[in-house]
Amino acid sequence: MAHSFKIFLFFTLSIIPFSYQIQHPLDSLTPNEFIEVQAIFNQSYATSNHNITFQYVGLEEPNKQAVISWLENYFTTPPPRQAFVIARINHKTHEIIIDLWRKRIISDRIYNGYGYPLLTFEEQNAAKQLLFKYAPFLASISKRGLKIEEVVCASFTVGWYGEKKKDGRIVKVMCYYLDGTVNLYMRPIEAITVTVDLEEMKIIHFQDRLMIPVPKAAGTDYRESEQSPPFGPPLKRITVVQPDGPSFSIDGNRVRWANWDFHLSFDSRVGPIISLASVYDTEKQKFRRVMYRGFLSELFVPYMDLTEEWYHRTFFDAGEYGYGLCAVRLEPLRDCPANAVFMGGFVAGQDGMPIEMPKVFCIFERNAGDVMWRHTETEIPEVLVTEVRPDVSLIVRMVSTVGNYDYINDWEFKQIGSIKVTVGLSGLLEVRGSKYTHKDQINEEVYGTLLAENTIGAHHDHFLTYYLDLDVDGDSNSFVKSKLQTTRVTDQSSPRKSYWKVVSTTAKTESDAKIKLGLEAADLLVVNPNKKTKMGNLVGYRLIPGSVAGPLLTDDDYPQIRGAFTKYNVWVTPYNKSEKWAGGLYTDQSRGDDTLATWSSRYSLIKVYFYIFHFALVGIIIMLIIGLIYRNRRIENKDIVLWYTMGIHHVPYQEDFPLMPTISTGFELRPANFFQFNPVLKVKAPNDVKWPNCSISGNA
Repeated sequence: MAHSFKIFLFFTLSIIPFSYQIQHPLDSLTPNEFIEVQAIFNQSYATSNHNITFQYVGLEEPNKQAVISWLENYFTTPPPRQAFVIARINHKTHEIIIDLWRKRIISDRIYNGYGYPLLTFEEQNAAKQLLFKYAPFLASISKRGLKIEEVVCASFTVGWYGEKKKDGRIVKVMCYYLDGTVNLYMRPIEAITVTVDLEEMKIIHFQDRLMIPVPKAAGTDYRESEQSPPFGPPLKRITVVQPDGPSFSIDGNRVRWANWDFHLSFDSRVGPIISLASVYDTEKQKFRRVMYRGFLSELFVPYMDLTEEWYHRTFFDAGEYGYGLCAVRLEPLRDCPANAVFMGGFVAGQDGMPIEMPKVFCIFERNAGDVMWRHTETEIPEVLVTEVRPDVSLIVRMVSTVGNYDYINDWEFKQIGSIKVTVGLSGLLEVRGSKYTHKDQINEEVYGTLLAENTIGAHHDHFLTYYLDLDVDGDSNSFVKSKLQTTRVTDQSSPRKSYWKVVSTTAKTESDAKIKLGLEAADLLVVNPNKKTKMGNLVGYRLIPGSVAGPLLTDDDYPQIRGAFTKYNVWVTPYNKSEKWAGGLYTDQSRGDDTLATWSSRYSLIKVYFYIFHFALVGIIIMLIIGLIYRNRRIENKDIVLWYTMGIHHVPYQEDFPLMPTISTGFELRPANFFQFNPVLKVKAPNDVKWPNCSISGNA
């Protein structure tokens, strides 16, 4: 029997290419795989006969159960390596799945719905360059007395505003002026709008509406080398030293540190993906799963300026521009401390060939002087007991610069078993040029704040929606909302008049789990209803929200229809591999018909009855149709996904000019009866123990 198994194992491994035998099924595509994708693709679509652009190339996520089964038994055949490609072929969008083992296309579907794939850098740059050979644009620049060589332009997505017909893949190009500064966003050239057809790569509309002064360059340059006295008080040097080396190890894309073990990968659309995050339970002497997969699903940034050149600025940074594509090289000692280790990634260019993204991640241990736990006991006679443990955590960081904004993304792993997610917002404001030089000249300016002469900072929002596939001690989980309910004392049992108690409700369907935070006090938990502690409590993790903000646009406003997934801070859906991008697979010019909000649609039965009453046969047909799309799926004791949206309403102030100090928000996933007792009771401070050296190799 053993001999037969060895023969089977040898045969199984021999039919898999060697390069894949040791590759983790959730690893990002390698440079060789990108090249292979292009080669396989070109066999079916020769470039001599087809106009082809690669809009997205990434890992086709394997079946979840296949991944888990392989992890539990490495001697089984790993899930096949597949790539998911969104390509424009002869002006049509193709969704293509390529099997990298069999070296062939196994699925090729033409998408005919609304919306388009994310933009490539190449086509955005090509669109901008058209302006510098376009006579009407050159005349407008000359009319303003500006130097064309100091003009810089940017491509903007156009959104959707109720149009019945598709307008094709277009962008609007707006321009800025340098001439004495690198801070181009503080010097907009207002009222010139150029519309470019990306398929034909030609200008299809030009408008020069009016003359508005370009804000001055003075005081806008943020480079350290360009600053002149007086300066702020200097600080003495602070160094980060780990004389014994870091305490984490990186093996390929697997990261192990303290009591954590997780997988890190990179995607051109969403950036960092944390997978298979497990925490070690010292009492049970084993790793226990916390999260199967987590990432930033979408970032919705609607501006509130409704002027002609601004109303369409309602951006979906992941689905339109690629949050990972916009990742930037991290600066040692500036973006990351001296003890950081860097990792790179790869994306596909418009031609499908791999492009290296060096140093997009840094990983480091942080000891910022915070306290993990402490107590000083003063009540014991003649005895003083003080116990303190410093809070040391592991950080995975990426910075994405989407146009003017810089987003600092941190995934923080804490020894108490928490995963803390933080996003810092910095960079430069989008400002509108104005005729005003002082606030007293303005009767009413509803769209922004006057920050400097001729410079108005536009009001806007940031909504960051996270996909969190929690598998708390297994993949059968439930969502529990524990309200803190004020209760009056009515039976004279106490001189007190009131107290609060916890009233817990388990969500049975998706509609039960939708939550607008801030309306009431509550604990939000994902629990495993099949696992209990020794005390009988359900094991779980709770969501501790950060800033609580929701959309202020009306539900029928077109940007909000597209971004309807921000209406609730919390959604819970049953796991579905195809439902991972909250704004829909095709976000550019989308119409809100394929988003997290529509996946969880619940239609009013009153509306159905109205149709039946007035239009008997038609009503029945409508009810049948609604029956097919009326989902409101069951989520109790299921493999579920938690979606969390945190928001920031940004009213600009003068301190945001000429660049913005970082403002941060985030959330925490924290153990809730997951452990039998405090998991860090026996953790020693780093200076009390010699930490092992780490071995580091691999890319994301």
